Amino acid sequence: MIKLEEFKEVCQQSIAMIEAAGLFLTPEDKAQMTAADFGLNHIKKEGVQILTLFQTERIAGKILVLLPYQTEPEHWHPTVGDDAGKEEVIRAIAGDLYFYIPGDDTMEKGFIVEGKESCYTLRHEVELLPGEQLVLPAGTKHWFQAGERGAVMYSFSTTVTDLLDQFTDPAVVRKTIIEGAPESSY
Repeated sequence: MIKLEEFKEVCQQSIAMIEAAGLFLTPEDKAQMTAADFGLNHIKKEGVQILTLFQTERIAGKILVLLPYQTEPEHWHPTVGDDAGKEEVIRAIAGDLYFYIPGDDTMEKGFIVEGKESCYTLRHEVELLPGEQLVLPAGTKHWFQAGERGAVMYSFSTTVTDLLDQFTDPAVVRKTIIEGAPESSY
């Protein structure tokens, strides 16, 4: 659960980071900014801020923001019914962005969230510089993290089924609950 004041704070920081990266946001875009704390209650350590630009029955485009040293927990997009799972392309826009995917241990710049060694099993580090991108096939386990400057990125994907994502950390709750907010607000 995240307190409404902290939710608003991380969303405002994320909007400022997006605009500092040179992207124009309409007032409607800003009103759609949201955040996920994954039920872990420390969003500035483990969480992500999300602005959905478009979503149809087949594709979606989002801007994802990580605050400095924020980590999105290790997860994968599973098969859902007849759908093989969400395929995703991440394209770095600004900041320091490190992705962890299956492969040899090459971790140098990132870190494991303290006390969560068993929840972050992947150590193959891929640094994405602005303009670089990474394709994540459906079902690929991954996690990502920002460095000192935080990170702003695009996420282009097939059908969004985020609430069905699977996580290595059994404590994760995918639906964000905002303490002090009307249920219909977010």
